[in-house]
Amino acid sequence: MDTARLKGLIEAARGQRPADLCIKGSRLVNVFSGGIETADLAIHDGFIAGWGRYEGKETIQADGMYISPGFIDGHVHIESSLLSPANFCAAVLPWGTSAVVADPHEIANVLGLDGIRYFLECARNLPLDIFLNLPSCVPATNLETSGATLRAVDLQSLFPDENLLGLAEMMNFPGVIGADPEVTDKLLLFQDLVVDGHCPGLSGRDLNAYLAAGIGSDHECVALQEAAEKLARGMTVMIREGTQSKDLEKLIGIVNDSTWPRCMFVSDDLHPDDLIDKGHMNAIVNLAMTLGMDPVRAITLVSWTPANYFRLRRRGALAPGFFADFCISPTLDPWNPVRVFKRGIEIAREGELLTDPICWPMPPLPGSPMRIGRISPEQMLVPAKAGKLRVIGILEATLFTRKLLMDPKIENGYVVCDPERDLLKVAVYNRYVQGRDPAVGFVHGLGLKKGALASTVAHDSHNVIAAGVSDSDITAAVSALRQTGGGMAAALGGRIEILPLPIAGLMSALPASDISDRLRVLKALLKDWGAKLENPFMALSFLSLPVIPELKLTDLGLVEVSSFSHVPLFE
Repeated sequence: MDTARLKGLIEAARGQRPADLCIKGSRLVNVFSGGIETADLAIHDGFIAGWGRYEGKETIQADGMYISPGFIDGHVHIESSLLSPANFCAAVLPWGTSAVVADPHEIANVLGLDGIRYFLECARNLPLDIFLNLPSCVPATNLETSGATLRAVDLQSLFPDENLLGLAEMMNFPGVIGADPEVTDKLLLFQDLVVDGHCPGLSGRDLNAYLAAGIGSDHECVALQEAAEKLARGMTVMIREGTQSKDLEKLIGIVNDSTWPRCMFVSDDLHPDDLIDKGHMNAIVNLAMTLGMDPVRAITLVSWTPANYFRLRRRGALAPGFFADFCISPTLDPWNPVRVFKRGIEIAREGELLTDPICWPMPPLPGSPMRIGRISPEQMLVPAKAGKLRVIGILEATLFTRKLLMDPKIENGYVVCDPERDLLKVAVYNRYVQGRDPAVGFVHGLGLKKGALASTVAHDSHNVIAAGVSDSDITAAVSALRQTGGGMAAALGGRIEILPLPIAGLMSALPASDISDRLRVLKALLKDWGAKLENPFMALSFLSLPVIPELKLTDLGLVEVSSFSHVPLFE
């Protein structure tokens, strides 16, 4: 802002000149007082000049409708939406979201620094403010193979950039509390910036050590006692409500008059059908109100508290000098945005963008490595041994799994699937190094009675993960993904349905509605084959994530998360 613009804003705030826009008769959500202000809202040169009694060159009659600050998602992986950054922007803006803090560790695990640079280039030309926290753990652990390795010196090469805020979720909590040199190098590099955490179940002195390293937040709490301990030790708790992990109902009781400044709502991972059908941060706000939270406080947890935590100046409130990012809803509860403004310009109305995303300049699309060699049902054979099988047990509405011990079903000396007991095979194929056989394990909880599903969305290294009833269907689904360059597939007896994801095997350049329609077809097919999960592909994608308990499978084998080590299939 130069002198002339500042002078104009001051004069508009004092009423010495008409504001560019005046919204009359509005009810303003005041995140500082916790109340509602009945006043005119004056907008000038993209900023809020003030509220009170004002006149403007342009006037909108609010007729008692409510206005809130633009919403901020403090922790999201855009790649999990299966949408390019531009199409993600187009999907969330009409719901009142004005900014997100994204962790691009999905694309970074596949493409390294090139993937992060792609996101940074996209962010420069979008009406949604996309801030990045740089990935702290690429790969997440040494228990898997990713497409890249990022050390502190690699991350340092991306600075300076106005869209970079700090370091994203530090998943390697054993490395933190053990003072691993590679981890401490990153922590020291970001010691004056925001450092986000990821420490499910960490407690006591180990939690003290983790916090002493300079880490400020956690989004992995799933129980009140855990969240209470972390808040009491100074952590900011991000309460997650996404497609797979739904923690709001379990944790809402932790938010009170003392703790709310260090709480916020985040989505983490959302599929496109949820974005279309339910919304984004507005949906979390509405759920919180349904669960009994005060509406103004619920809105504060998606506006002021994330803005304050991430040091986002001039954002998160309807206050003089703040950016004019806001949305209008006919009612306070529920909150349903009908008009959305960015820097004082209306950008969406009644759920529709008022600008064409094709006008947003975007960098060239990156590719998708797919270096899988031989794919054969013989690679799926599991010779029988004495003892019980260690089986990954899927849990609904959480990223956690259970470690189950089950009797194997044996035929001709090999362990086979047993759909009657919901005991299916799961396999992870390395897609970065050619010539490796898949790691094979067993999973309970998918519910399939026939067929298979496969995906290159496989957290966090994003190899190819597949599960199903028959070895031939599993390998057919994987082969189809190799041919298309990545995506999601369902296979049964020669029939194959695919959702291509050509951007790193994680995202598509198609709009959210198209991706959602194709995803619905796949999910309906799997439901017909017996799948009992609402989002089987999302559940499958987290079975290879070795930083969330209890039992996971990577391309290098079965992982017991509590010990951060590989364990044999038979116990």
